[in-house]
Amino acid sequence: MPELPEVETSRRGIEPHIIDSPIVRVTVRNRSLRWPVSKRVDQSLLGATVTSVTRRAKYLLINTGSGSAILHLGMSGSVVIVDSETPAGIHDHVDIDFESGKTLRFRDPRRFGSLHWSKNPLQHKLLKSLGPEPLHDEFDGGYLWQRSRGRRVSIKQLIMNANVVVGVGNIYASESLFLAGINPKRAAGRVSRLRYEVLADVIKDVLAKAIKAGGTTLRDFYGGDGEPGYFSQQLEVYDRDGEHCRYCNTIIRSFVQGQRSTFYCHRCQT
Repeated sequence: MPELPEVETSRRGIEPHIIDSPIVRVTVRNRSLRWPVSKRVDQSLLGATVTSVTRRAKYLLINTGSGSAILHLGMSGSVVIVDSETPAGIHDHVDIDFESGKTLRFRDPRRFGSLHWSKNPLQHKLLKSLGPEPLHDEFDGGYLWQRSRGRRVSIKQLIMNANVVVGVGNIYASESLFLAGINPKRAAGRVSRLRYEVLADVIKDVLAKAIKAGGTTLRDFYGGDGEPGYFSQQLEVYDRDGEHCRYCNTIIRSFVQGQRSTFYCHRCQT
């Protein structure tokens, strides 16, 4: 699934191509995504001009003067900029055509993505209860420590909870806990404030590096500029089950946690 860095990479890739160009056509070839795509989306976007493209958690917000299209990439979705005459493929479900001759194309082979319209997107039911952005100042070790008090859930499950903090997906949670030296099985309420401060800083650093490198998660992931992500070359533990830890030479282990695979080094992480 595209994670926060992939979505941010996509945002940065598409925004320069669609700002200040009126929308002349909206084509929805398949409305049967995770939720049916309402015709309100087409009607609201047609004739509008995009003022900005922002991101909230893993959602792209295509903002106009009258509201925003809210786009989630789902399990395997991507957005790319193509010339308007470029033929659509079988999995190209939505095209937004601009007066400039460019098209914002949403491709989603598994159809777990979604597209919505809202006049007040941050109050939309999908967004209003989300936790803070991990790269914002309000997210720090003190905040994580406060949210963890009395919690028996594992530290990994805590930081992957979007109501606590958004965008720390499975890959980045495993990587961050490794670099912070924290065992992913440890109960969140039994982690000290000092260790949370280290962890919060590491999460920020890991995500920032992933964004800079262009994202990680899917072999078929491409940013809005059509370039693949490369951060996977730098992963320390994720998907390295049975390989040697680069720091202590211990074999990296994996186990299922919250229905997701967790990778860790039992010597480096305590």
